[in-house]
Amino acid sequence: MSEEKKLYILWTNADVITSEKMVMMYGINSKLQNWWDHVTIIIWGATAKLAAENEGIQEKIKQAINIGVKVSACKACADQLGVSQELEDLGVEIKYWGEGLTGILKDNERLLTI
Repeated sequence: MSEEKKLYILWTNADVITSEKMVMMYGINSKLQNWWDHVTIIIWGATAKLAAENEGIQEKIKQAINIGVKVSACKACADQLGVSQELEDLGVEIKYWGEGLTGILKDNERLLTI
């Protein structure tokens, strides 16, 4: 029995070029090319504000969600930056990620940090 391949991308770098040319490009292509069975992009910190304000990034997020990439944001960060509603409107899941990230790390899951 084969184990499902999961990838988590912890997106903390709010640089637009890095966001477009690494996080979104790899996340989207990972799903389209079946490199991973499940891809989750975790929006954390300043990237919450970038995602809520940058139309180009918003389009990439919508594209990712549309093809089956799970996009989720740290609720504490989104709330503190005042962008929770904007992210929810994009279809981004909002939740507290501290415990979830700790579980990913303790379970030695595949985690790419950007």
